Formats: sequence, structure tokens, C-alpha cells
Amino acid sequence: MAIFHSHKIPQETPNSKGLGCEVCKKNQCMIHRYSNQLLLESVSKNTVLKCKKGQQFIIEGAPVNGLFFIKKGTVKVFRTGINGREQIVRFAKDCEIIGHRGFGTQEYYSIGAIALQDTELYYFSKEHLQKVLLENPKFSYEMMLFYANELNRSENKVKSISQMTVRERVIDTLLYIHRKFGDLRGFLNLPLSRKEYADYAGTTEEQVIRIFSTLKKEGLIISQGKKIGINNIQLLKKEISEHNYFLDS
Repeated sequence: MAIFHSHKIPQETPNSKGLGCEVCKKNQCMIHRYSNQLLLESVSKNTVLKCKKGQQFIIEGAPVNGLFFIKKGTVKVFRTGINGREQIVRFAKDCEIIGHRGFGTQEYYSIGAIALQDTELYYFSKEHLQKVLLENPKFSYEMMLFYANELNRSENKVKSISQMTVRERVIDTLLYIHRKFGDLRGFLNLPLSRKEYADYAGTTEEQVIRIFSTLKKEGLIISQGKKIGINNIQLLKKEISEHNYFLDS
């Protein structure tokens, strides 16, 4: 694993309001709903990791020791393809799980993960998670549903991408970033390099630059350095609507 700054979650009294996951108040967040079991019952076994921008915290091919929950920050998850080329699998933000596909099924991580900005993560060891899963049937059931939904999204994404043109894949990437991270002062709230767009869309940096130029001429997007803004979301959605662009969020 990469070297990172870390500290143990502070020990507090059972009545302290600081205990548990305070990242969000979302009832749909699995970690939030089960924070008592995951965070409180063995606070000494869980770690908060602090990663600097650009720091890798999961090494592809390293032994699986547990999984990560993003407390704060943005992460890119990737795999190494043919000839060592990077393929970005997804981007993740606050309240999302990283490294779960290796948990319980594989000995080694099939993905790598890098912080795109300063990021804080909860780390849960395999042993601790197995204990919670065995002791809490409701949490085990929710994890089963989570994995089923993940598999469904992955299968639909593979099917859609295989039928898309390069232009459609680039548009799908723009819409995915917009859905997930929103806008900030007229630009997508996740500045990415042209190479990162290409690595997610499964194309080349040159193709992305060419397609962005065309989309700008058509008045569909604007750009300012690395920043990209979408002028007409509906037209972009319409262009790839047959591919169910909304499946991957």
C-alpha cells in the first residue's frame, strides 16, 4: 500500500455526539445507517487515512486487506489495460465505498485508486467487516443488494459503451461527471485533464481534444483551460438517450 498520513479514530465516551459517522445525514447512505456497528463497536480497529492530492492509496495487484469509505474528497478508480494503458473505471466522492469488489472474493486488488484532491477515508479491515457481517443480518442483506446493484450498473455500462461511437462515449463521460459532481460557476465541478477524459471514455487524448473542439463549435460546451462547461444538457442527453445514459451515477 502507498504511504499516507493516518490516525486512529479518537476514543470518546458512548454518549458523545462525535461518535459514529458524521459525514452526512443521508438515510440512503449504508455507512451512515450502520455507523454504530462499523465505527463504534471497535473504534480502535478502524483508521482514518489522510491522502494528499495525487496520492495513491490502493495499489493494483496488492493484497486485499479491507475496503475504504470516502469521508471527504474525490478519488479516481482505475485498472491497467493492454500495454500498460490506464482505464478509469469510475470517479468517487464523499460517502462512497472503494475497494469493495476485492473484499471476500479476491486475494489482490484488481483496481488502483488515487486521490484527485486532499481526501480523508475510513479504512475497515477485512476481519472487522467479516465480524460485522456475521453479527448483523440486516447489514449483510444491504451489502448483498449493494453488490447486486453494482453488478447491474457494470453490465449495463459495458453493453452501452460497446455500442457507442467515440463521440457518444465522450458525451456520456461529460454527462456522468455532470450528474455526479454538478456545476461550479458554470463549469463541471471536477476539473479533469483531457487524458483523464480519454481514459474514462476509452479513447485517446487526441480524439477527446478533437471532439471537444467540435462540441464547442456546435455550442454544446464551453472550455477554459482544464474546465469544461455544458451549455445544452438536453441536447447532449438526446444524442445518447438510446444508450440509457442515466444508468451509471
